[in-house]
Amino acid sequence: MSAGLCLRSTAVPGRPGLSRCVAYAALISLALLAQGCAAVPPPIAQGADPADPNSRVAATSYRPVLAGYTSGRPVEPAPWTGHRNGAAPAPKEGR
Repeated sequence: MSAGLCLRSTAVPGRPGLSRCVAYAALISLALLAQGCAAVPPPIAQGADPADPNSRVAATSYRPVLAGYTSGRPVEPAPWTGHRNGAAPAPKEGR
């Protein structure tokens, strides 16, 4: 960006382009130096120190990886008799 400003400012006749380019470079270098001297931001995590051997940790429990797994292999078809009787509507009274 600053190179484009320097080229644009030198293309205008009757204006000192080199001094403007030097001013832009000085401004950018001053901004970078000021950023380097900025204070260190506070830490984001406010929890216990992970390097402290006396810090408390949450309890863990064992859960098997395959708990609740059911096989998806093909099986023989189940008998259809009585399978859908619970889904049928109740018979109307008086008929």
